[in-house]
Amino acid sequence: MAAIATDANSARFIIPPDLPLQAACLGLGPERALNSFTCRCNRLHCHPITSSTFCKRGDGGDRRDAEMAKRIRQIRPKAAKIADVAQLAGVSVATVSRTLARPEVVTEETRTRVLAAVRDTGYTPNISARNLRVRKTMVVLVAVPDIANPFFAEVLQGIDDTLSASGYGLIIANLAGPPEKEARYVDLVCAGQADGVLLLCGHVMRSADRDLRDAHVPLVAACEHIPGESFPQVTIDNVFAARCAARHLIDLGHTRIAYLSGPKSNILEQQRLEGFRQAVREAGIAVDAGLILPGDFTFATGVEGGRALLARAPKSRPTALFAANDEMAIGLIKTIHAAGLRVPKDLSVVGFDGIAYADYCEPTLTTIVQPRRDLGATAAAELIALMTTGKAPARNEIRLPASLVLRDSTCPPRA
Repeated sequence: MAAIATDANSARFIIPPDLPLQAACLGLGPERALNSFTCRCNRLHCHPITSSTFCKRGDGGDRRDAEMAKRIRQIRPKAAKIADVAQLAGVSVATVSRTLARPEVVTEETRTRVLAAVRDTGYTPNISARNLRVRKTMVVLVAVPDIANPFFAEVLQGIDDTLSASGYGLIIANLAGPPEKEARYVDLVCAGQADGVLLLCGHVMRSADRDLRDAHVPLVAACEHIPGESFPQVTIDNVFAARCAARHLIDLGHTRIAYLSGPKSNILEQQRLEGFRQAVREAGIAVDAGLILPGDFTFATGVEGGRALLARAPKSRPTALFAANDEMAIGLIKTIHAAGLRVPKDLSVVGFDGIAYADYCEPTLTTIVQPRRDLGATAAAELIALMTTGKAPARNEIRLPASLVLRDSTCPPRA
């Protein structure tokens, strides 16, 4: 059996797990442990099995508890205050506060002295109190149409990296589901729980009786353009990019080209369909309405699009297809392969977005690659500038470049 150890600094007995707690109160050895259940003690026990506690046995236990608690408070070092930092650094409290909040506005010498004093005193700023004083939450709400869509993974990474570097956290508002979800997020922002909002959803969120404008917080849109709004919007030129994708198929020699669409009400779908129509018109190719297939940007509708093509007579099938996003393109390729046909020999396929799966499906997917991380990072930087300065940006429309990446899913049609 282990011996009893005494911690003189904290007036505690360290009790071996095989010795009764009452015996340890009197400092008794194991040979007298069984007869020691009537001890009176007010020590703070640290037992390896039971929780640490003050004894409650004996007269005057409550008084001794209070005395012990007072001793512990006296031993515990006091937390450093901002005044301690100011005194050690030889500056005012206001200068310390300014240095910690905005280090770029003070001289390098002052910054060095203040930070050294912070380290020496062990001072920890009270972030909650500071935010309360300046009426800031240091939180940004990011509205995403569907968090399950892999396209948004890198966009959110770019947002998070940029916000974190400036001390902001984020709340992800997943809008997939009933309208009540969106209304709850609007109420949250209007209640002052976010300093700004990033809209990746293509519209200004609203509830039954108000929208985000009523919250009077900075707004920035990304990925999907919102027509008629004056706040900053970070997007790509979807019309031009879709035109390049369709033009690639035309340059390969395809003249019967299908188009797999997104939701008709979605601005991205409208822009990409317009780019597709422009390319085929310029090439003098008539658009076959029967080859415009419905979709909703999901793998499932890609599968349905593939089945619709397979249901056509072989001679009336297209030789190429442009899908409005990569998920639908990958779902369609899977369905075509399952039917015994080959991509690209029987059907060339181009996607849009450049999600990670596009480089791992079979065959690898030719697609328009969006700068997803840069879209998120740029939008977050614009929002931080708005939240920090309150000034309107020099430009509201920010267009980032996209690129057509050629892989294995396209080739010239059969002779």
